[in-house]
Amino acid sequence: MSAIYQSLVTIDPFTLVCTICNLFIQVYLFKRFLLDKVLAVLDARKAAAGQEITAAKAARAEAERVKTEYEQNMAQAKAQANEIVASAQKTATARSEQLLGEARLQAAQIKQKAENDVALEKKKAVNDLKNEIGGIAMQIATKVVEREIQETDHRALIDEFIQNVGDAS
Repeated sequence: MSAIYQSLVTIDPFTLVCTICNLFIQVYLFKRFLLDKVLAVLDARKAAAGQEITAAKAARAEAERVKTEYEQNMAQAKAQANEIVASAQKTATARSEQLLGEARLQAAQIKQKAENDVALEKKKAVNDLKNEIGGIAMQIATKVVEREIQETDHRALIDEFIQNVGDAS
C-alpha cells in the first residue's frame, strides 16, 4: 500500500512538462483571443470614466461660473436698490427744502404785505387825523374870531378840541 501513496506524492517529469506546456498554451490563447478584447473593454471604460470626470469638472466649473454671475447680479441689484433709495431720499430732501423755502418766501411776502398795509393804514389815519385836526383848528379859529375869548371859553374850546381829537382817533 505504501506504493500507492508514494505515487501520489511523487513528481512525474512528464506530467510536469505537460502541465507547463498546457499553461503556456492557455496563456498564449488567452493573450491571442481574449486579452485584446479585455483591454479594449478596459480602455473603453477608462475613456468613459475620463469623459464623465471631464463632464463633471465642466459642470462644476459651469456651476461655479453661474454662482459667481448670480452673486455679481445680486450685488449689482443691491447696489442699484441702494442707489435708488439714496436718490429718492436726496430728491425728497431737496423737494422738502424747496417747499420749505417757498413757504418761507410766501410767509415773508405775506408779512411784508401786512406791514405795508399797516403802514398805509397808519399814514391814512394820520392824514385823516391831520385833516380833522386842521378842520377843528379852523373851527376854533372861527369861533375865536366870532367872539372874544375869555379864559373860561378858552378852556372850554381846548376841552372840546381834546374831546374831538380823542373821538377821531
